[in-house]
Amino acid sequence: MPLTFKDGFYACVPTLLGYIGIGIAAGVVGKSAHLSVLEVTLLAVIVYAGAAQFIIAGLMMVATPISAIIFTVFLVNSRHFLMSMATAPAFRKFSLLNNIGIGSLLTDESFAVAMNAITNKMPVNASWMHGLNLTAYLTWIVSCLLGALIGEWLPDPTQFGLDYALVAMFVGLLYLQLISDKSKSLKNRLLAMLTVVVMLILLMRFVSPEMAILISTLGGCFMGIAMERDT
Repeated sequence: MPLTFKDGFYACVPTLLGYIGIGIAAGVVGKSAHLSVLEVTLLAVIVYAGAAQFIIAGLMMVATPISAIIFTVFLVNSRHFLMSMATAPAFRKFSLLNNIGIGSLLTDESFAVAMNAITNKMPVNASWMHGLNLTAYLTWIVSCLLGALIGEWLPDPTQFGLDYALVAMFVGLLYLQLISDKSKSLKNRLLAMLTVVVMLILLMRFVSPEMAILISTLGGCFMGIAMERDT
């Protein structure tokens, strides 16, 4: 029996607390950068990227030129190219419009859920992916809006640790991925992550942090691909 939009919604439910928590934090931080409630909400609608929204708010606080903000956000979000390429083979038989919709709303969390389903040989399809993505997208927008409203009364979000919310989310995603892996796959992933860490430490001495992250991520991906082929 093919998966449905409703199944995609249910698949997204376990990740909603992450979207809500990070979205509220992003809204609060955006408000502390002197963005209006409408501007914070529009960032959620148009940019739809937690890391990018935190970066935009942080750079605006130090009066960074708009060109530098755009370039930095582009570099940080370049990882979406990798995520889209990883999921693309599962949706080749679906229309271009469906693939554009899937790729446009793909996030770190929905990517993790989708790859877990694909790895477990679930019959994923476009309807299921739309249910997953749209549920996350709407939850994110509402959460950022709520965070912006809360931000009216929180002048310094760092006092509450909200600036660490995004890091905490990625730690949680990493943990869930590791405990669900089989031993051989776990070894490969740990080696790929070690590659990223070593490259990041070395590259930070020579290039910008954003470029170091991008190059290190690509290096980790190539290492992961090489290890999977060898096994």
